[in-house]
Amino acid sequence: MIALRIDHRTSYRYRVPVGLGPHRLMLRPRETRDLRLTTSSVTVTPAATVTWAQDVFGNAVATATFAAMTDHLVIDCATELQLGTDAWPVFDIAFSAMRYPFRYAEDEWTDLGGLAVPQYPDPAGRLRSWARAFVRSTPTDTLALLKDLGAGVSAWVRYQSREDEGTQAPLSTLDRGWGSCRDFAVLFAEAARSLGFGARIVSGYLYDPDHDLLGSTDAGATHAWAEVYVPGAGWITFDPTNRSVGGLNLIPVAVARQIGQVMPVTGSFVGPADASLGMAVTVKVAALRDGRPAGR
Repeated sequence: MIALRIDHRTSYRYRVPVGLGPHRLMLRPRETRDLRLTTSSVTVTPAATVTWAQDVFGNAVATATFAAMTDHLVIDCATELQLGTDAWPVFDIAFSAMRYPFRYAEDEWTDLGGLAVPQYPDPAGRLRSWARAFVRSTPTDTLALLKDLGAGVSAWVRYQSREDEGTQAPLSTLDRGWGSCRDFAVLFAEAARSLGFGARIVSGYLYDPDHDLLGSTDAGATHAWAEVYVPGAGWITFDPTNRSVGGLNLIPVAVARQIGQVMPVTGSFVGPADASLGMAVTVKVAALRDGRPAGR
């Protein structure tokens, strides 16, 4: 396992003091068999009352509520964790699901619910036709199909970082031929759903010590990818931005049906429409050695 420290700061500036509505924070990584949290803390300036809860997907959600007017807001999250994901994972797919198409068990289908239903309109079936082009034969190998689909997203779409809020609809991403990591994740998940798979969106962090992965700055950044449920293997991680399978160098924070449900920070303010002077986000992901970030 590798020990990592993540420092994530989100800051807002306002032209005049404004009233802050409740802010929803999704910053605490999800503990799994491969990820163990050592410490995780959230600090909010100005002072806020912070309460914690779990949403319907089991994500840790903090809500910050404010009493005073302010011309700035700073949200800091500091996390230390141990990550032990295999570089070359082996997926123990159930015999019944090794070949596509297959049928989920009735309980699986019920529990997947909306995760198996496309979330964006596709009236002419364009997205489904695009996804079907990766089905080499009937039947075909399930894992190979999903790998081809992930590679196909990055082959079809050019990566381009976007600072603006929101996510492109899958058909818009295909038409434009470019998108950010969240656009890649949504396109892949929707394409998988159009083929009958259950899929979910994941937001978190990308650890990039070699500085050679798309979607990162320096040694790390916020990132988005997707997971597909395959019987026997469970949730399999696909990062279409980097054509990778498995969770190596990926630190999940939240999973959900739609990308809007896993935004790190969401909230509002009450004041003049032109009060906002902008938002800035900085993320540092560093390996720890002897309790300190490497290189210090």
